[in-house]
Amino acid sequence: MEDREIIAMFSARDEQAIKLTHEKYGPLCMTIAGNMLGSREDAEECVNDALMHLWNAIPPAVPQSLGAFLVTAVRNAARDKLAYANAQRRGSGQLCAALDELSEIIPSHETTDQMIDSIAIRDAMKQFLPTLSKDARGIFLRRYWFCMDIKEIAEDLDCSEGRVHMSLMRTRKKLKAYLKKEDLL
Repeated sequence: MEDREIIAMFSARDEQAIKLTHEKYGPLCMTIAGNMLGSREDAEECVNDALMHLWNAIPPAVPQSLGAFLVTAVRNAARDKLAYANAQRRGSGQLCAALDELSEIIPSHETTDQMIDSIAIRDAMKQFLPTLSKDARGIFLRRYWFCMDIKEIAEDLDCSEGRVHMSLMRTRKKLKAYLKKEDLL
């Protein structure tokens, strides 16, 4: 079923929309939440929370992409769960490792000024990502959006882990140069 049809079902408050959304996007959401949290049970909880978020958000929201809207909700739920459970201490998921790699480039959100900068960085990222090759963009998004580990990315793309490491390193350097050029660093 097409996303627009599922969104119409959400708008009509048809509970079947939740089931169809889970069937269509559940495996992707479980992968993302699982990569971030390192726990299947926590991932399932985040996916369920994200589906509930969709139910409560549509209407009035009418997302352009149901998948992107849901993935964002899953990532937010997983981030909240990480913050609550202090996941680093429990030794879980890839999110902390992935964010550590970007921490030298992208500042934290501790002050209002930094939060305004983060909005500018988000907009700069929208401009930066299309400048990358399809392969480099795919590797970058798998690592920093889907929180996949290096080995998993290499297996997914049928390439060596060294190639993934090198691509990420080069892309981070390009990103740093781009953010400097945009006067965001």
